[in-house]
Amino acid sequence: MNKKIKQPGKKGKDFSGKILKLLAQNSTKSYNYKQIAAAFEVDDTKSRNEIIKELKYLASKEKIQEVDRGKFQIVEKTDYVEGTLDMTSRKTAYFISEMLEDDVFIPTNNLNKALHGDKVKVYIYNRRRGKKPEGEVIEVLERKKDEFVGVIQMHEKFAFVISANPKMYVDLFIPKEKLGDAEDGDVVLVKMTDWPAKANNPYGKVIKVLGKPGEHNTEIHAILAEYGLPTDFPIEVETFAQRLDTSISEEEIKRRRDMREVLTFTIDPRDAKDFDDALSFQVLENGNYEIGIHIADVAHYLQEGTILDDEAYQRATSVYLVDRVVPMLPEVLSNFACSLRPHEEKYTFSAVFELNNKAEIVNKWFGRTVIYSDKRFAYEEAQVIIETKSNTIPAEISLTGEEQKIEQPVVDAILKMDELAKILRSKRMANGAISFDKVEVKFHLNENDEPTGVYFKISKDANHLIEEFMLLANRKVSEFIGKQKKTFIYRIHDEPDQDKLFNLQSVINKFGYSINFKSKDTISKSLNELLTNVSGKKEQNMVDTLTIRSMSKAAYSTENIGHYGLAFDYYSHFTSPIRRYPDVIAHRLLQHYLDGGATISQEELEEKAVHCSQMENLAANAERDSIKYMQVKFMQDHKDEEFLGVISGVTEWGIYVEIVENKCEGMVRIRDIKDDYYTFDDTQYALVGEVSKNILQLGDEVIVKVKNADLVKKQLDFTLIKQVKE
Repeated sequence: MNKKIKQPGKKGKDFSGKILKLLAQNSTKSYNYKQIAAAFEVDDTKSRNEIIKELKYLASKEKIQEVDRGKFQIVEKTDYVEGTLDMTSRKTAYFISEMLEDDVFIPTNNLNKALHGDKVKVYIYNRRRGKKPEGEVIEVLERKKDEFVGVIQMHEKFAFVISANPKMYVDLFIPKEKLGDAEDGDVVLVKMTDWPAKANNPYGKVIKVLGKPGEHNTEIHAILAEYGLPTDFPIEVETFAQRLDTSISEEEIKRRRDMREVLTFTIDPRDAKDFDDALSFQVLENGNYEIGIHIADVAHYLQEGTILDDEAYQRATSVYLVDRVVPMLPEVLSNFACSLRPHEEKYTFSAVFELNNKAEIVNKWFGRTVIYSDKRFAYEEAQVIIETKSNTIPAEISLTGEEQKIEQPVVDAILKMDELAKILRSKRMANGAISFDKVEVKFHLNENDEPTGVYFKISKDANHLIEEFMLLANRKVSEFIGKQKKTFIYRIHDEPDQDKLFNLQSVINKFGYSINFKSKDTISKSLNELLTNVSGKKEQNMVDTLTIRSMSKAAYSTENIGHYGLAFDYYSHFTSPIRRYPDVIAHRLLQHYLDGGATISQEELEEKAVHCSQMENLAANAERDSIKYMQVKFMQDHKDEEFLGVISGVTEWGIYVEIVENKCEGMVRIRDIKDDYYTFDDTQYALVGEVSKNILQLGDEVIVKVKNADLVKKQLDFTLIKQVKE
């Protein structure tokens, strides 16, 4: 009978991962226990015996093989896979790789110094059917980041930096000489400099003091620093931008289609600082309509190979936080030279369409233009014109604060374009586009950027008017190039994951909704019906959020797979070059191909597309964090109030509740629910009381009160007052 080999080393030093890493990095060599001990710089008998036991254990598991007496070598097989680490908030992780169908669980003691987002090499156990695979990090191939934000905790001769990010499971050790000007309790940005083999914590140095925890500017700068996003422009970039010639010259106008005499206007948010798109309108002699979509010609000023272009590419996007914009371009361009401000001539890149009364495209033209914007509208002003069919904008709606009389040709243009936009929208929906009109949470801020109230941004006809013509330009530009089989940067959106849709189905069933899985068309149709049916109901925001999560993520790519959500075979981003670098790329490529240029390198462009997608993702996370921060700040002043909420998430550690009146979300921890002992039932996304059998599930209405509002962690904790029974 073979004696079962126990896994050693778990109570003392754990050499397992170190041995595997050493042998994997030197896969052609073999080592005995003495050589391994020397590599680990250990010479005590106990450690050597641990190494011998580990070698026997690893050999029994066929992770290594004894190639000569006492000499071991790594077993090279496909169980070693490269991929990315996705940390949970419980100091465990999941390993994600394109080579695997499912994510692989990595226990805490198998992380071997890997951090969230790192590119790693992992050994996978339990590849057999029926067993859940687990893995062990063998090697960190590439760090995702080496700069972290946290609060500094001083000791006599050193300090630790504790991150508020739940996915950063280890504190950074800072030697006394690497503290800079940091004081105890400061929020700091630190750079990880080393993680010695024998150390439990990575070493770092303070590179910037951000301020005191809880202070507004400190927390906003901390959000940007956490994602490696900038706060301002390098002086040399600002200087370069200031020296640009931003005048409108007769010489340049001659190279362009002159559209200054055509009625042109912008429709933007009330608080917009930059206007990168304008619409022109004229009735043609044949009765058709010529509609121009005019986009700021950023590429005219942003020349390739300059430090200005390098900076814009690195940023790749503007970042919209609750109280500020971190722009992609310096202000001289974003708010002035490239902004299509009223009563100013501007260089633009345009898509001009001739449409008939059925909104069918009769002709199209793409190229560089010069325009003159006759009027600037806020969405609310244009909406009044659409709703009242009147030329009067009341003082309380008007941007000027006074009643406005709009010239009739402008009113007629807006009404006709609204009519055409509605036809375009209905065609899009009929083709299977999904209508995501998710409510956006916005804050009223005072002069100190303190939140004084919450309001919701809802899309109306004026928003849809702009959206439809921007979509038209984006679609037709990419179609024009795509059909020529030339390399281009597309905005792609894959079909939703079936498993995620089945999960969504199990949730919405509780509210009497369902998804028809018969075909691609029936899925998109039933998703639209779902989003329409929940509109205005208590569960709307939760269902909207869950539906969006079931979708694939949109991204930039040179491989065109179409855009599922919009139901377009060809789609690109062309209409916002002030705030998105892919639009600048699209402008350059379109002009290159209009000039008869040959197709460009797909590999080089794909690298840029990936970078732009990554930066967009970082910006979205920062924007989300800033909203969460402001929600926590807002709720700090409402600790004594009771609120009606909807259960928006259920986990084994508690329920998430979204307050109906302000969309602020917080957690009621399972240990704080006192009327029974609750356990998590994952089959019905619910907490179930052991004695009462009471169920707390998604969509249930509850009354809650703020228990704790943590600005640093951007975390709200609620106390459950009672469940609202129907």
